[in-house]
Amino acid sequence: MKTGSSFTPDFEDTVRSQSKTWTLSLVLLFAIPGYAQSPGARPSANQRIDGTVAPADADESRESLAHDMAKKANLERHALLKNDTDKLLKLAVELKDSVDKSNANVLSLDVLKKAEEIEKLAHSVKEKMKGPN
Repeated sequence: MKTGSSFTPDFEDTVRSQSKTWTLSLVLLFAIPGYAQSPGARPSANQRIDGTVAPADADESRESLAHDMAKKANLERHALLKNDTDKLLKLAVELKDSVDKSNANVLSLDVLKKAEEIEKLAHSVKEKMKGPN
């Protein structure tokens, strides 16, 4: 049999190896969860407050929807403007005809009402042309 001194280097190498393995394992065990939950970690652009991840194209679909809604609203506003200007032209022609039929001394109540209606409609058209603010 060999003396106790010959077993010591093999035993020490094994203990050192196991010690290094355990130390490395513990470091990794505590380092990884600590990094994942560190207060300095910021969520990604797609990560919600509750920790779930939103689809990557959610922002794009919202922007597309907002763009489509704005485009539709603009088309509706344009259609209203067209109808109002057509009505404005019709009223202006009627007003001219009424003024042409009247004489210089008499101004009919119908002419005044038509002029007020034209004024209100013209103001409405002007506001619609400015668009939403």
